[in-house]
Amino acid sequence: MIPAYLSPLANHLWQSTLFAVLAGLLTLAFRRNRAPVRYSLWLAASLKFLVPFSLLVGIGAQLDWRTEPAATPAPVTFVAHRIGQPFAPSVTQPVLSAVPPPPSRVPSLLFGVWLLGFLTVTLSWFNRWRRIRTVLRSASPLPMDLPIPVMGSSARLEPGVFGILRPVLLLPEKLADHLTPAQLDAVLAHELCHVRRRDNLAAAIHMFVEALFWFHPLVWWIETRMMEERERACDEEVLRAARDPEVYAEGLLNVCKLYLESPMPCMSGVTGADLKKRIETIMTHRVTHSLTFGKKLLLAAAGMAAVATPIIIGALDLPVGRAQSQPAKPIRAEVVSVKRNTSEHPRSFGNIHGEPGGRLIVRGAPLYFVIAMAYHIPIQSPRLTGGPEWIRSERYDIEALAENGAIPEGLPAAERDARFGLMAQAILADRFKLIMRHDSKEIPVYTLGVGKNGPTLQKSKIEEKDCAEPDPASTGNLTPYQPHPCHTFQGGRGRGIHAKAVTNQETVEFVENWSDRPIINKTGLQGLYDIQTEGWLPFGVRPPAESPAPGTTPTAETLALSDPSTPTLFQIFERLGLKLEPQKAPVEMLIIDRIERPTEN
Repeated sequence: MIPAYLSPLANHLWQSTLFAVLAGLLTLAFRRNRAPVRYSLWLAASLKFLVPFSLLVGIGAQLDWRTEPAATPAPVTFVAHRIGQPFAPSVTQPVLSAVPPPPSRVPSLLFGVWLLGFLTVTLSWFNRWRRIRTVLRSASPLPMDLPIPVMGSSARLEPGVFGILRPVLLLPEKLADHLTPAQLDAVLAHELCHVRRRDNLAAAIHMFVEALFWFHPLVWWIETRMMEERERACDEEVLRAARDPEVYAEGLLNVCKLYLESPMPCMSGVTGADLKKRIETIMTHRVTHSLTFGKKLLLAAAGMAAVATPIIIGALDLPVGRAQSQPAKPIRAEVVSVKRNTSEHPRSFGNIHGEPGGRLIVRGAPLYFVIAMAYHIPIQSPRLTGGPEWIRSERYDIEALAENGAIPEGLPAAERDARFGLMAQAILADRFKLIMRHDSKEIPVYTLGVGKNGPTLQKSKIEEKDCAEPDPASTGNLTPYQPHPCHTFQGGRGRGIHAKAVTNQETVEFVENWSDRPIINKTGLQGLYDIQTEGWLPFGVRPPAESPAPGTTPTAETLALSDPSTPTLFQIFERLGLKLEPQKAPVEMLIIDRIERPTEN
């Protein structure tokens, strides 16, 4: 499994690799056409390494052309909160500060290895550049009628163009003594072609790509393909200028015999790429075909798709890297009763559960609790924001019966609870005029991964097929008001995690009720687990001890929180073979844009 801190890089690398592979396949389709077409494709593959897919998605996200719907459909990234248990933490519960575990040294070690490679490649290029610069400073101007300055050098370097903004043609001093005038004219035409095409600039950009991604063999392979196609492109241009192929080939061979190849890719010479194959191509003077309308259309479509696809994804706010699904259909309630609850009795506070047959019961719960349940967000999570203060202070009693057959008995517990959540969303939109807005924001989070020795979670003895809602008429040990053993938790921060058959993701969501940050599950663990832990301190900071009121007995939670031996939540997960780490990550946020008090009935 890829660590969270490497995930963005891994995504960028496989996307860039795929792009380069597709570019390579396109070059095969254009192998009988002119070399500049293939060169442009390899250059695009190189540039993709500098342009993350997420950057284009972000640009698309700024194109806010959509209008807000009257009621936001159920988001595909959330399922409904498990009903059948009261919400254990209080809305006024203080959030405790985090004391993170010691940071891992792996990111620093990996960065050190990358930096070492980056500096090695960069210093290698710099030393080669300095050698050429030294040769250029000792060179003398040559009186030649060319559009760029020409310098003659005694060094045994092949003719080449040095520089990007102010290119200079560097020639061996006695080059004219070894070539005929026609051969010299062809070689000079080749070099001026590099100047017109700005090949040095493209090569310098790719050298930067190689320095950044030195560990990726594909970037070095792309360099070879780019050099090969740029030399062929100039060969083609020289031959189109009606120069004799044999004279031109002899000129290249003479240069190759007498002089050394340029030490830097960004100094365009004449002897790069596979010289033997180039000579064969020049001598046979193979005809290159112009692009047909169909191939021009193919190139245009490929370019537009490469740029437009991520922008459209961002504009439509489509999730990246996960399967898409259609929004779940809302479940309408046939009978709904909504009333304010002003009772002071503690048992009337915060109870939300579902009954067989599709009846949703809310007793004395703040509306904020109901929204969190409907959209499957822990009530302490910063992922749910907005709305007036009264949704957190005023309590309501709600009774609703789903339309006939919408939530039948016998459903698996997870499916049943998801449908109750959809019905709650419909009630909130209809009776409270709730409008939710989705957003993505990078915030501090905790990521849960598998520890270095692997998970020690105990597999549940209950299978998912056994998690259907029991029939109260035929089951004597369960009533409609008792929680089902599947997908249900007991406990809390000072009381531990107690569940008979829950998924690892559900455990994360349960614990997040006491977290000061969202928790992202990176374990990849599937199936149902039996989890029994002791109570924990939320994030390592022990709350001040409170003396029990006279005549009362301290609760188990109070005793656990005041016990010096009580573990932190980090330690609880470590004992399960898991690792909780603080990081920053983009998180899908739900923002309450509008909500109104209901008319009671």
